Amino acid sequence: MDKTPAADPNDRLRERSFVGFVITQFLGAFNDNLYKQLMLLLAIPVAVAGAAAAEPEAAKGVDLQGIATVTFGIPFVIFGGFAGYLADRYSKRRIIVLCKVAEIVIMGMGVAAFYYAPVLGFAGLWLVLFLMGLQSTFFGPGKYGILPEMLPRSALPRANGIVLMTTFIAIIIGTAVAGPLKDSVVDPDLPRLEAAASLWIASLVCVGIAILGTFSSLLVRRVPVAEPELQLRAEYLTVPRPMRELLRRDRPLVKALVASCIFWLIAGLTLQSVNSLGKVQLLLSDTKTSLLVSLISVGIAGGAVLAGWMSRQSADNRVIQIGMWGTVLWCVLLAISIPGRGHLLGFGGSIPVLILLGAAAAFFAIPIQVFLQDRPPAELKGRMIAVMNQANFLAIVMAGILYQILDRVIAAADWPRSMLFAVMALLFLPVAIFFRLDSDEPAP
Repeated sequence: MDKTPAADPNDRLRERSFVGFVITQFLGAFNDNLYKQLMLLLAIPVAVAGAAAAEPEAAKGVDLQGIATVTFGIPFVIFGGFAGYLADRYSKRRIIVLCKVAEIVIMGMGVAAFYYAPVLGFAGLWLVLFLMGLQSTFFGPGKYGILPEMLPRSALPRANGIVLMTTFIAIIIGTAVAGPLKDSVVDPDLPRLEAAASLWIASLVCVGIAILGTFSSLLVRRVPVAEPELQLRAEYLTVPRPMRELLRRDRPLVKALVASCIFWLIAGLTLQSVNSLGKVQLLLSDTKTSLLVSLISVGIAGGAVLAGWMSRQSADNRVIQIGMWGTVLWCVLLAISIPGRGHLLGFGGSIPVLILLGAAAAFFAIPIQVFLQDRPPAELKGRMIAVMNQANFLAIVMAGILYQILDRVIAAADWPRSMLFAVMALLFLPVAIFFRLDSDEPAP
């Protein structure tokens, strides 16, 4: 399979192995975001006739987005290190294919969980969402690690650019499609568990996408095992000892890691808050609500390109400052509701602000991510990325817990849902005031 080297290394990007890889990761990202957004939309309570009688007491009027976020994110925190071990111990191509086969099974379970939701309640849906997160946990190291094994070094910059671009496109489309797909099969007047039962038809789309992704994964070139003699040790389930020692010695690295976690905490809150703002306060359809959420990714994609260019033209801290203060400003604007008149921006006004919020987030996150990848010594770079991913997903899990607390507080105080953005602005304000990237300080 594709064993003949091409004269031009970049020609390898046109071979079926790389094309199959790009299609596979695109369909995986699309499926993750489609199913996750369907779940988040379903998790938001909407006052409809008969809802009180149809749902159990524990679920009445409770926004369950935080639980959904925690359920999807917790496998990354618990099993991220073990997934990295498997990707080095076995062929990454085998890991990718097996994960795609598992995706078919999990999406099939999703169809059943939706169909039997009136009987099983949310328990079946949470189980499927957890398994989706688990599948993505094991798919990630193989996806990110196979490129250097599959392509020459000179082709890696373009390959990573293509992967990043197609991933963002998949996130945008998957999130945007979830709303109209739900609107097309679910009566908006149904209570949540009855609405979930109707979504089994929509979840068949996820099964079809998983099947296509499995076929495309078979096109990926076979690669040798990176470390066939690698032994499983306890450190793969926690932070490896060399990384603990490095973080103890390198304060700038720790500060950057904490800043990255705060970014993902805010990012996790933002997705849930936009869904809640759209459905509960602005009374938008699922289609328009999903459009608002997808616009954040549009801003991130454009902001990432611009931040990368600006970082080469000026100091990283200048770019980061623009991102931090921009994030605070756009959150403040999204937070404003006028008594008797409703939300200041409304649907139309929120569109450009959410794009700008995504761009500001990229301005903050991109230089920090580059610093975290570049700062550690060569022999620890891979483990640094693993630690960064685990820490970031821990922040996402914390975002789910914090959202559940804020939801109860805002509901009890009878505040508008836009107050969620005021809380985010307050959380991020100390970061904007005090954080500076110590990129000029020499590494220990």
